[in-house]
Order: sequence, then structure tokens, then C-alpha cells
Amino acid sequence: MDTGCLSSMNITGTSQARSFAGQLPTHRCFASSSIQALKSSQHVSFGVKSLVLRNKGKRFRRRLGALQVVCQDFPRPPLENTINFLEAGQLSSFFRNSEQPTKPLQVVIAGAGLAGLSTAKYLADAGHKPILLEARDVLGGKLLGRMKMEIGMKLGFISFNLFGELGINDRLQWKEHSMIFAMPNKPGEFSRFDFPETLPAPLNGIWAILRNNEMLTWPEKVKFALGLLPAMVGGQAYVEAQDGFTVSEWMKKQGVPDRVNDEVFIAMSKALNFINPDELSMQCILIALNRFLQEKHGSKMAFLDGNPPERLCMPIVDHVRSLGGEVRLNSRIQKIELNPDGTVKHFALTDGTQITGDAYVFATPVDILKLLVPQEWKEISYFKKLEKLVGVPVINVHIWFDRKLKNTYDHLLFSRSSLLSVYADMSVTCKEYYDPNRSMLELVFAPAEEWVGRSDTEIIEATMQELAKLFPDEIAADQSKAKILKYHVVKTPRSVYKTIPDCEPCRPLQRSPIEGFYLAGDYTKQKYLASMEGAVLSGKLCAQSVVEDYKMLSRRSLKSLQSEVPVAS
Repeated sequence: MDTGCLSSMNITGTSQARSFAGQLPTHRCFASSSIQALKSSQHVSFGVKSLVLRNKGKRFRRRLGALQVVCQDFPRPPLENTINFLEAGQLSSFFRNSEQPTKPLQVVIAGAGLAGLSTAKYLADAGHKPILLEARDVLGGKLLGRMKMEIGMKLGFISFNLFGELGINDRLQWKEHSMIFAMPNKPGEFSRFDFPETLPAPLNGIWAILRNNEMLTWPEKVKFALGLLPAMVGGQAYVEAQDGFTVSEWMKKQGVPDRVNDEVFIAMSKALNFINPDELSMQCILIALNRFLQEKHGSKMAFLDGNPPERLCMPIVDHVRSLGGEVRLNSRIQKIELNPDGTVKHFALTDGTQITGDAYVFATPVDILKLLVPQEWKEISYFKKLEKLVGVPVINVHIWFDRKLKNTYDHLLFSRSSLLSVYADMSVTCKEYYDPNRSMLELVFAPAEEWVGRSDTEIIEATMQELAKLFPDEIAADQSKAKILKYHVVKTPRSVYKTIPDCEPCRPLQRSPIEGFYLAGDYTKQKYLASMEGAVLSGKLCAQSVVEDYKMLSRRSLKSLQSEVPVAS
């Protein structure tokens, strides 16, 4: 057996080959300089591709012939000069360049998802001591139910700064700059939107739409473009004003044909928030479209090269600990105990431990926070508004098959089925799961509200029925074709907050009206809405609020210590 090769691009773009003995089969590896990428993992992508693959903007069907294993580097896009990247870098420099505290604050943070990890990381950068508490025995929070390829879809420029700061840019497997949709009425076929590298935004996106004639007709494209004109002209103010409309309502109001909704926005809504367009706020869609139109690489994707707790979360933990912070697993909060003045006295854990700090951060999902909000706070408007924010259920399905599926691709795929959102063959797209002989599909099962209470067996049966439509030559619902070797169903009853109309005014700022108490999470006020990118940004904004409040928090701590000193008789 020949040694397969894994190549990675260094900063100058020079290709550097490294051998991965025993990992790849006897096939040639080659690099392609014409391919782009999309969002979140390592530069290297392992693709099992048929020889007939490239198809500029047209639907295609994979030929079921011999496969060729392709190891390709997809160049990291030049993000450094984009507005969002520069803004994120400027915010990061705030922590590094802030005046080092004479007495670091001890900040207790509940929740070791991306929001909590981000808060801890940037507080440590500013010279403070975070104590990060995680209820479970594993890091990552909602990442644990997420697919590696969904990380790619949801992490953005703010997070790419984080990857660079941690020195783990090489854990991103960038993909070509395309969006690929299954064709439900033509089983086994796909339709592509290819974004040309040579054109700037928004021309690259317009070109991608104009070149695709399978999903939308020319009259539908024209009506859709006319419907979007107010958003293009009105900018952010217009986008924010559309929070009161669902996607379906907005489409009807703007005279956009129903088929545009059916062909594009059902899939897009489910990918963004795991719900259908008759529920999703149009503001969410417009924010995504605005990004695609304004940022040349705004729709590029990448995959994490392995499991999120190890490949993404642990580097943050190592960084925090190296600066004197703490991360404690199996530390579940039972109650927020208050002082007589209504401020936080300590976090009481289920094991009887009491954790005290100079400041306190809740970085759990909003549903958990609502369960633990002290009775004394519940009538405060800041906390009362949280009742409107509810996590949306989602199910992730992982299926290992006994063979290599040929009708797949080295990318994120939009299924456009009634039960499934997006999916990917991780044996092709992700280094950790690479397998030349068997496929492992990861799928988002959404909307999941009616399914999250059902058995794993029922969910797998329904998933196989949908996959039989996507892989008609290879998968049958009764497993008479490809057989399941094993499967894993991950149910998240409350994932990201449900972005329905009129939620925006209910999203809280990171600094609460309670002195010394802060919030972090994708549901808090930040520009990326319900996403992993939003979780990271919320953590930075939360840490910024704590650092800005340093003098006030120090005075409070000193006063508290003085009040505890016994008076001599």
C-alpha cells in the first residue's frame, strides 16, 4: 500500500506535504488550486469523488463507477481585511492591551459551551481568573449535539480570530465555495450555486444565482430580486424592522413567488434555526443574506477536523489554565444564592459546594437560566422578557453504513426533505472519520418538535425513508441495499433559541441590572443571532463588560470583605 499524503497550505500559500501512513488507500493525491471553501475546521479535505464531478452551476448525478480518493487543499480565504475579522481582532486587542489588574477578579462562570469558554478565555487574556463550571463531564455544551459540518456552517469570522489566537487554524478543513442542494423531485440529483473567486461581493452571489436554472426560473429570480431591493437599500435599519414578520409572511408581502420559498428558504430556514419559514423571523434570513451579499467569503464553509470537545474546546481550556484560570467538570449549579441587597452571594452546587467570586456569569442556554433565576429577580423587566426566548428542539443523527455511498460529495449538502435539514458524509469531509470503504452520514433532523420524544428506532426508520429518496440506487428503507452497522441519535430538547417574530426586543444585554451578574449565550444581544458564532461573540462582549466594571467590582469585593471582619469587643 502506498502512503497517502495530507497537504496543508502555509501562510504564503506554499503547499507542504505530510505523510499519513496507513490512513489512505492506494490512490494518487493531488492538489487543486481552483477550489474554495466555507466555514469551520481544518484546511485539508478528504474527498471520495467520482471522476465526473465538476459541473458549473448545473445539477448533476454521480456516476456509480470506480471511486477516486482525492486529498485536496482548499485555500483559506483571505479574511484578514474583512470588516468582521478586523472588528473581532480589535475587540481581542482590548483584552490584551487592557491595564493589568493589581488584584485579578475571580469570575465564576456557569456553562462550558462556546459562550462560557469564550468568556473565560478573554477574561484570562485581560489578567483575571475565571472559574468555569460545567455540569457535565464533557466540554462543549450544545456543540455536543452539533455536527462537525454544522460547526463549519455556523462559525464565522469572529470565531476564525479565535482559531488564530489559539494557533489551531490548521484544524479547519475548508471546502469549495458552493452551496449544494438535493433535488427531491429528481432523486439522486443535486443543484449547485457556485460562487466564482474572481468576482467581488455581491457580484459573486448574483452570478451564482443567475447560473443556477434548476431551482428557480428567470421570472422567479427577477421577482425575488425586486422583493429584496428594500433590504439592499434600507440596510440594517430595514433588516431590524422585519423582525415582526415570518419568512413566509415577508415573501407574500414582497410579492415573491411561493416556489422561491419552497425551493430555497425551507432548506435555509431549517439550516439556520431548525424551524420552517412559517415560524422563522425574516430578520434571521436577511442577516444571512446580507452577509452573503456584502462579504465575498461570507458563505464559505469549512469542517472541523475532529470531535469538537477535543479539537476546539480543549485548546481554549488549555489557554485559560495556562493563564491561571480553572475549569471544573461535573459541577452542576443548584441555586443562585443572594445577599440581602439582591446581589449574588455564591453559586450553590448540587454536591453541596459553594463557589464564591467577585463577579458571576451565566453562560448556559436560556432555558436553564430561566429555571434558576431567583424569585427576587423574576419581576425585573430584564429577566421577565426572557420568557419569550425558548430553545428549539433538534435531533442529530449519525449513521455508519456497511459500504461507501457514491452519490455524495465532499461538502455540506442541503437535503430539502420534509424531515432532514443538512447532512454530510463525514467519511469524506472530515479527517477523523475518513474511511475509504464505508460511509458515515451525519444529519440534522429538523424540525424536531414532534420527534424529540419518540424512540431512536422510530427516528432512524424515518431517516432511512428520507435517505432512500436521496440515495435511490444505494439506500432502501428496509436496508435491502446499504445496511446500518451502527447509529447514534443525539436529542437536544432545547438548542439555540427559537428565532420567531418579535424576539429581538427580549434579548438581554450581557451586563444585567444586578451588580456583578452577567449573561453570555447566543440568545444575548449580539449581531449574529442564534449561532455558534453568536455564542463566541457574546462571550467576548460579556468579558468586555466585566473588565470595564473592574473598579466597581473591586470596590464591592473589598466592601464585602470588610463587612465580614469581626468587630473587636
